[in-house]
Amino acid sequence: MTQDQIILFTLFGLVFAALISGRWRYDLVAFTALIAGVLAGVVPAKTAFAGFGHPATLVVALVLVVSAGLTRAGVVMLITRTFVDTGRGLAAHITMMGAVGGILSAFMNNVAALALLMPVDVASARKAGRAPGLSLMPLSFATILGGMVTLIGTPPNIIIATIREDALGQSFRMFDFAPVGGVVAIAGLLFVALVGWRLIPKREDEGAVRDTAAYVAELSVPKDSKLVGKTMGDLYDEADKAGVALMALIRGDKRRYGAARAETIAGGDVILVEAEAEPLDEFRAALKLDFADHRRKHYLEAEKAGFTMVEAVVRTDARIRGKTVEAVGLIWRHRTALMGISRRGHRIKGPLGKAKIRAGDILLLLAPSETADEVVDWLGCLPLAERGLALTKQNHTWPAIAIFAVAVLAASLGLVDLPIALGAVVIGYVVTRVLPLAEIYDHIEWPVIVLLGSMIPLGAALEGSGGTELIARGLVALTAGAPAWVALLVLMVVTMTLSDVLNNTATAIVAAPVGIAMAKALGASPDPFLMAVAVAASSAFLTPIGHKNNMLILGPGGYEFGDYWRMGLPLEILVIAVALPTILLVWPL
Repeated sequence: MTQDQIILFTLFGLVFAALISGRWRYDLVAFTALIAGVLAGVVPAKTAFAGFGHPATLVVALVLVVSAGLTRAGVVMLITRTFVDTGRGLAAHITMMGAVGGILSAFMNNVAALALLMPVDVASARKAGRAPGLSLMPLSFATILGGMVTLIGTPPNIIIATIREDALGQSFRMFDFAPVGGVVAIAGLLFVALVGWRLIPKREDEGAVRDTAAYVAELSVPKDSKLVGKTMGDLYDEADKAGVALMALIRGDKRRYGAARAETIAGGDVILVEAEAEPLDEFRAALKLDFADHRRKHYLEAEKAGFTMVEAVVRTDARIRGKTVEAVGLIWRHRTALMGISRRGHRIKGPLGKAKIRAGDILLLLAPSETADEVVDWLGCLPLAERGLALTKQNHTWPAIAIFAVAVLAASLGLVDLPIALGAVVIGYVVTRVLPLAEIYDHIEWPVIVLLGSMIPLGAALEGSGGTELIARGLVALTAGAPAWVALLVLMVVTMTLSDVLNNTATAIVAAPVGIAMAKALGASPDPFLMAVAVAASSAFLTPIGHKNNMLILGPGGYEFGDYWRMGLPLEILVIAVALPTILLVWPL
């Protein structure tokens, strides 16, 4: 290996290790690696930031804005309310929700598709008296599968199309992914609906009608409370009636877990409780308890003047992830108080206000009714209750569909390039007032843009140094003497494995050039290898960290890290079994 190759392989190894650890945000990791590559002399300074102007980066940003426009115009609401019936049986419900999720994610960002359907799914679980975990994982997997069908369905497809254009002079078109991605998506959806959901581990409380989460909350006893002078035993009786679990009595810096029933309650004491959202609020209101932080008291007194409880799940790229509610200034910025945190049954140490929020946590917030949605968006979270129609511009539904359909048709026929078509859609949505101009940049996931802009030059440097060719020769040597389709199989398995532990965007940037190099080494067409990478990079079903959608359902579904592979492993095997012969049929070697 050359010195440049050694440096680049080291950089990529460090990037992969940092992404797998999850200690740092992926955009920071990628940008740091880019700057390190420039300083080390392996990435030319003149092209260091070319990735930010790359067509793939622009298309991803535009797709996110277009997705927001379709949502605001009521298009998604029209589809879900037409086809989704929360009264269906579980298997039928999973089938219909999976079909709707798959179709939506083929034409919009699959994270956005899940965000819109998750509240519907949770509401149907509550209505049917079953655990949300039985249907949320199938829904997440369905939205991931649906993204394989079109060019704009998922970032890996966009990246692979632009890499093909750079290498071969022509990009994949809008529906070139459909023959393979469509067959894989249908097979995957059938498996998820008929068999997959039965493989999800059952919890002991699965049969109970439960809320999305049991929250840990801190309630303080006012000095004039009727509880002052009473014992914890008296409070235990009240808590049992309300369905609230008492966890500890906090007095000063001391926490008495499993506090003795004979302990006398004093003014200023803090009661640590665990309960679902409604019982928690009823218990607090009935006993006239405050929050532990006295600064929040005046917000509680204003509840009747238009405050509401909001449940929100923390995204992987949320503003509040890794921070505390005090650090982000939730109270003074947005007049919103943290009522409780749910962390899938794990104990939260220390005061809630100082607890660092993790991805997958569910927050119970008390927010002003008129700004509750904005607060959730500002935090970077997703609501677990259906949003109302106040902000949905239903009179723009069909114009929004028409603008989007014309752009997709024009791009599919090759009349205009995809970035131009999507840019025209954004302009159309602004002109027709579907999207306010001031909100456009709010809908772009900037961490994803920074990741793309940073990884593309690194990937180009690896390819330019001969690094991707070196990897390709190694994989080809591994399958020496075997038919070419075996090399295709090995590429899929390696890519799929990487995607389960890395960001799928980063996986596609690395694996697509390797696929092209393998094709050249074998004297085969690069297209089947690129299609194999496209399918494999999107098949992140084994872990919650492989795809954002899997992380989003972790808390609301009550899942553990090891739950995903039970349905995910047979699904990945099925994807390979279906995709490989379909690729060879549609895109011959």
